[in-house]
Amino acid sequence: MEQYEPDRLSAAQLAAIRRSMTSGRGALSRRSLLRAGGVGALTVGGLAGLTACGIPPAKREGQGPASSDFSDKEKTLSFSNWTEYMDVSEDEKSRPTLEAFAKRTGIKVKYTEDINDNVEFFGKIKPQLAAGQDTGRDLICVTDWLAARIIRLGWAQKLDPANLPHAYANLSAQFRRPDWDPGRSYSYPWTGISTVIAYNTRATGGKKVDSVSQLLDDPALKGRVGFLTEMRDTVGMTLLDLGKDPGKFTDADFDAAVGRLQKAVDRKQIRRFTGNDYTSDLDKGDLAACLAWAGDIIQLQADNPDIQYTIPNAGYITSTDNLLVPTQARHKANAEKLIDYYYELPVAAQLAAYINYVCPVDGVKDELAEIDPELAANTLILPDKAMARKSRAFRSLTSEEETAYEEKFAKLIGA
Repeated sequence: MEQYEPDRLSAAQLAAIRRSMTSGRGALSRRSLLRAGGVGALTVGGLAGLTACGIPPAKREGQGPASSDFSDKEKTLSFSNWTEYMDVSEDEKSRPTLEAFAKRTGIKVKYTEDINDNVEFFGKIKPQLAAGQDTGRDLICVTDWLAARIIRLGWAQKLDPANLPHAYANLSAQFRRPDWDPGRSYSYPWTGISTVIAYNTRATGGKKVDSVSQLLDDPALKGRVGFLTEMRDTVGMTLLDLGKDPGKFTDADFDAAVGRLQKAVDRKQIRRFTGNDYTSDLDKGDLAACLAWAGDIIQLQADNPDIQYTIPNAGYITSTDNLLVPTQARHKANAEKLIDYYYELPVAAQLAAYINYVCPVDGVKDELAEIDPELAANTLILPDKAMARKSRAFRSLTSEEETAYEEKFAKLIGA
């Protein structure tokens, strides 16, 4: 079989992955970003999964080889997901929505929480995907940049819209057209992850902080501002503040954003660049304001009424974790039934009430209100139309772009 040289990760890209895994989103438990979850080590094997040679080429983008589907004969399904990313009963002995699915459909779900970070997980399944073999998983949940890579390599199966009536009808508009999977032919989002501005009113003297410009320029905040070590979040939010679209920016736009951040570093306006450890500093008031992930804020506000958040008028960055069916999966139709099930409004509400992330299912508010009115009113979980219009995704990068951008960003943050 013809071979080709795949995208290789540069030293800057590997450093960025290490930052993500040790202090960024990759290091965090998916239900509560404040509660450190078990993280898989950044192994040589995991990194090799992204850098190794000899990957069979996809004949065309996103078109994986056909597989035999045994769903009619085998009422089973293997689903790999992140830890604490599924509703659990109060006694922690069952997963109510999964059990209800099995009871309704007769499909037994083998549910495994074996995704601790994207790189490590890809290292596990890459050899089988590259060889055109079954990974033993019918459904996986990976972050958008990895979903884009898997689709581009032709290692995801195209989904059948006939099996996804609820998903097709109820998917929120803001998640319908990612540049790496327009129209959601190969993926559906499990949840969204929003980057916004958080501030401690006690530390700001009651002042509201509502823009990246204020973070970078307000002398009252000098030395008490935090930005994130995740390049897409920090640069993406700065691009928006500069009036640029993170989905369409140029090299010059990226350089302008980094240059603006560098000036704030030089003036010591920015205290530091952080991963999830910003939460304790924000809670104590050592950081007056910072970029933050929505899941953190929901948890922080439960214990500290001084913690507030704003959505900048310029917009905010949203990423997604996404459901994919790998090539050669034995139970594609069963997997599609499960995807569609989680887009039914009562089921989506039950899941959102537990995991507290952005729900990608439109029209779920009334169902969620029956479970918890406060959660239903929280726009960090259910963005209203005005907030959804401000949501932007950081565009897909070529390997060359990612290498160049991560090198510049690493220099900025001193990594």
